[in-house]
Amino acid sequence: MLTMEGFTCFPGLMWEKVLSKVKKAVVFMDDSCSESLHWNGGATRLLEAGARNIKQFSSFEAGGDKEPKAVFVVSTLLKGRTADIIKDIISMSHFQYCVVFTAVPHSVHLLANNVTTELVGNPVFEQFEEKLCEWMGDMNYTAEVMHAPVVFASLSQQFLLSPVFSQLFPLLPCDLEVINRKRPEKRKFSSLLDVDVQSLPPELQLQIKSLASALNTMFECTNTREESFAIGPMSRLIAGELANHPQAKNRRKTAPNKASVVFIDRTLDLTGAVGHHGDNLVEKILSALPTLPGHRTDIQVDMLELTNLQRCPDIQGVLAPGCLAQNQFV
Repeated sequence: MLTMEGFTCFPGLMWEKVLSKVKKAVVFMDDSCSESLHWNGGATRLLEAGARNIKQFSSFEAGGDKEPKAVFVVSTLLKGRTADIIKDIISMSHFQYCVVFTAVPHSVHLLANNVTTELVGNPVFEQFEEKLCEWMGDMNYTAEVMHAPVVFASLSQQFLLSPVFSQLFPLLPCDLEVINRKRPEKRKFSSLLDVDVQSLPPELQLQIKSLASALNTMFECTNTREESFAIGPMSRLIAGELANHPQAKNRRKTAPNKASVVFIDRTLDLTGAVGHHGDNLVEKILSALPTLPGHRTDIQVDMLELTNLQRCPDIQGVLAPGCLAQNQFV
């Protein structure tokens, strides 16, 4: 029988891979991964695992003179701006050992580099390891690059969110017009239901494939074989990617647990999503309080009222705000 504990524990288990590498390291993390960690134990887990310091993933950050090891945790492809920031941080530091975790699987990195055939090993990651050594200034230094799907945040036993994919939005009629502009007259799509993944913009294709890979990893970890149902054009594409995932076919043959998965385009039911009915306490909290900086799923609570401090300009930034996730780890 399928147990809810498996899905509840899954996000935290994915962080174990990262925790195993942070001992005596300064950790650089982007906002999306930070938000996932926020709901899975917070910075305390990194510090308890031996991390020396935790810093924002930014070109304006760097390691100290006596910090030879760095761990980078990012939610994006290891190219473009992400690669530039890693290079900037390393160039301003004195690292001899760098570990990079990306939430994007190697298969998606291949697709992003226009490689459609399956290759032995992880050549994209291996090439990036060479770049890391080059940026550190010595090819004999140590560099590791690996995939860690730290994309889910466990808000409760029955509720998981994925901050990494918060920008993934269902297709709209205006998107159909954009897609058809690049297609010959005789091959234009008549409706969004006819659109296939290959017709989408490259960035959107990568997001869908990354989400399908993350879901497959979750089902693998919980020994689950899913039966998918889709409502809406975007949901149909995601469910199709999950069904055609290379590792999913073998999992469905051997997994002992069963689950029905319903993918729904949220644009098909906007009444509940955009309404502010105030029917429950959580809705009132989320609508009344500001979000934590860099977060999309948690709010900040002014803790000044619980102290004897006087409200004045000098006190701003002294007292850390409270949040909804804090109650999980008290």
